[in-house]
Amino acid sequence: MSAILPDYGASADGHLAARVGDIAYIAVPCASGFRLASGWQPRRRIGEWSEADVFGSEGIVPDAAGFRAHVEDVARHLTQCAALGRKEVCMRVSTPWGMSQGATIYAEGVVCHSTASHGGFKLDRARNAALHPALRLKGGWYEEDGDWARVAVGYPDIFTDREKRSADRTLRDWEPDTWEAVHGRMLSAEESFTRDRQRFEREHAADWVVISAVTSKRHPGFIETIAAIGGRRDGSDRCAWLVPAAEYSAGSHGFVIDPARHQPIPA
Repeated sequence: MSAILPDYGASADGHLAARVGDIAYIAVPCASGFRLASGWQPRRRIGEWSEADVFGSEGIVPDAAGFRAHVEDVARHLTQCAALGRKEVCMRVSTPWGMSQGATIYAEGVVCHSTASHGGFKLDRARNAALHPALRLKGGWYEEDGDWARVAVGYPDIFTDREKRSADRTLRDWEPDTWEAVHGRMLSAEESFTRDRQRFEREHAADWVVISAVTSKRHPGFIETIAAIGGRRDGSDRCAWLVPAAEYSAGSHGFVIDPARHQPIPA
């Protein structure tokens, strides 16, 4: 089967654009580079496209090279999908998310269902039993937001490279215990969002960590924050602080107050 190749050009707005399979992409300039705007392929030449044709968003890239890398990765994904031979079928099946409205057969015993509200994979008894014990869920249902990654990690041969990277990242970030059980080693804070969060909580267990913040009307140029010890929201002591707006950034896990520099707001 021949590879799916991107077709590049410039949109009517002069933005870098690409057609890959049935997907249209436009690199829309933004403060940090380009927004990956996407949509179903307009039935016009690339030069006639506009931002109104691409309503979706697939993230931010820093430059044109990043845009092309993303498009090329999608093209490889679509080529691999075609080679895997997945089949779209209709099945009258009740799922944990409602009646199946459409299904994709990935392989014998591995079916992905979609419903009006959600979806996910169903593994038959043999397929589910063959999964690594740390990946296996009782009943064989794997919802599409996170649990699907268990299926992709357990059966990598029926997923694309792009899907396998996403699955690995999903388990690393949100289910590190599962990832570690499968791979036989511990994840560092740099390798996992959850492990990094746990490190942050250990290091700042006795610090004031912001739990809410608003732009101050009384003190222009400042942010009014409410902080709790360790960032806990369980009724622990809380205190209000002023933080310069130019300095404040919530970050991945929270902003830590420095009592030596930040000013408490009287109750």
